Amino acid sequence: MGVTEEDVHDTRMLKPLVEEALKIAPVEKALADGAYDSKANFRFLSDKGVEPVIRVRKNSVPKAKGCYARKHAVQEQLHDREMWSKKNGYGYRWMAESAFSSIKGRLGEHVRAKKLQNMIQEVRLKVFAYNWLIRGISMTGGIG
Repeated sequence: MGVTEEDVHDTRMLKPLVEEALKIAPVEKALADGAYDSKANFRFLSDKGVEPVIRVRKNSVPKAKGCYARKHAVQEQLHDREMWSKKNGYGYRWMAESAFSSIKGRLGEHVRAKKLQNMIQEVRLKVFAYNWLIRGISMTGGIG
């Protein structure tokens, strides 16, 4: 899990998150929204043997400039974004997005802590509480 200060952009977190995941298990694909669209991220994933399934910006130009994985993604998405999405399983990204949305909706979108270490602990507690809550719901068919 990665918790950062507000000024850290998503695109900078792809590498550490994937590296952490690779320590735990093999990673075949990285499903990511347009916030992760950068040549550096496409190159990093390709170098690690991870298929980049990243939604590119709509105004992207299919020039390689040394990054053939991104060029290929741009070409496919410009041709037929829906077909690209189905072929690559991009829709599965929404399972994770739904969990985050649910956590934020039930337990609050913001953290109250001011120090980073305390923010991390607060987020961990929210995730723990969410997991406990959904486990209780799924085991009983309701909250119980």
